[in-house]
Amino acid sequence: MRKTLLTFTALILSAPLAMAQMSGSTGMDHAAMAMSKTSVDGAVHAEATVNRLDADTVNVSHGPIPEIGWPAMTMDMPLAEDANVMADLAAGDQVIMMLVKDAHGMYVIKSLAAR
Repeated sequence: MRKTLLTFTALILSAPLAMAQMSGSTGMDHAAMAMSKTSVDGAVHAEATVNRLDADTVNVSHGPIPEIGWPAMTMDMPLAEDANVMADLAAGDQVIMMLVKDAHGMYVIKSLAAR
């Protein structure tokens, strides 16, 4: 049941991204993005506000993320080496972030997309 709920949630959260790709409004070639099944297994999606975006980290404020037991907080999150970050994100933007565990078991941002 939980896997079904997570799959359904991922589909709902990804619908705006699919619509943006179809409309061509993002300026990104989503078809060229490498997304293996392994990189998405266990992914967690959460809404957040970007406070600062650096080359390898993003400072975000997010609400509780019950799937991984995180309370609401503001934190620096590392970007995965192959992270997909929507162009033109800036401080104050509302985003949906996809978090995955890296090789060390730490959550990193795999993708950031505007809400």
